[in-house]
Amino acid sequence: MKKAPHITVQLIHIHGGLKGQIQEFADPSITIGRISSCTLPFPADEPGVSREHARIEREGNHFRLVALKDKFGTFVNGKQVREAVLRNGDVIEFGSGGPKVSFNTEIGEAAAEPVPQPAAGSLRQPPRPGPLREALRPDPPASGGGELPGAVPLPLDLPVRRTTAPLIIQFGPTIRSYRELPVLIGAHAQCDFVLQQRGIQDQHAQIFFQQGSYFVKDLAGLLKVNGRPIQAPARLNQGDEIECGPHGPVFRFLGEGRLAEVEAAQPDAGFAVRTKESSAESGAGPTGNTPPAGFLSKFIRGFK
Repeated sequence: MKKAPHITVQLIHIHGGLKGQIQEFADPSITIGRISSCTLPFPADEPGVSREHARIEREGNHFRLVALKDKFGTFVNGKQVREAVLRNGDVIEFGSGGPKVSFNTEIGEAAAEPVPQPAAGSLRQPPRPGPLREALRPDPPASGGGELPGAVPLPLDLPVRRTTAPLIIQFGPTIRSYRELPVLIGAHAQCDFVLQQRGIQDQHAQIFFQQGSYFVKDLAGLLKVNGRPIQAPARLNQGDEIECGPHGPVFRFLGEGRLAEVEAAQPDAGFAVRTKESSAESGAGPTGNTPPAGFLSKFIRGFK
């Protein structure tokens, strides 16, 4: 008999006294506040947080945020709420100007019914992976047979294998984290990181880890690293900037598996909600290792 999927809630602290921490919870109800009995206890002197501030409740495969006895207010993507259904990438703020966390969920495999064994003498063909997973096959042939349909054939210097390695991607107000690479980036809903923006192809790019380093692979013939097109997987060094296309976005590699969108400085702009339909122009070209002002610089400091 099938069981309900195991869902882990991941809260990434991007502002406040716990900035830089990533906490995971498997509880069906997560209480948040300043008292020690809360599932997520903030420091006793944390500004903007009430003693019993909010609760995140699981409802099937969804999660609802409920404000409790908070006198400072609870905000989701900059809008004050009493209750709200949370989606991956939502930014929760406890009190105006208080701590902020990025909400994310990871679904584990549920225990499934036993697979019937084939009768003696019969052959059972393994399921064929979908086109979006072709890039995840280990050791793709040199002829390009492992490339995704529609992708520009590119020389392959390194095999792309499944590897346990962390990757955190910040895009606008959202943060997504991964424990296993490669990560497929594109506009298609089946991609690991969905990027629906002008000029982004269904299968656009791939981040993988090999020989102790992170690499980016161009699947659409549009990527540039530090302003130069790449014809083969490019090793990423701290400060490298990945331009996804003429209309952006541009990501900076911060080292240790961290990618952050490069945006023009917008002092006191707050957390503007970036929807899938919106298209923001990227910032200027590569600027070395000096992070731009605003959210990106806060994001970088949060992991120091």
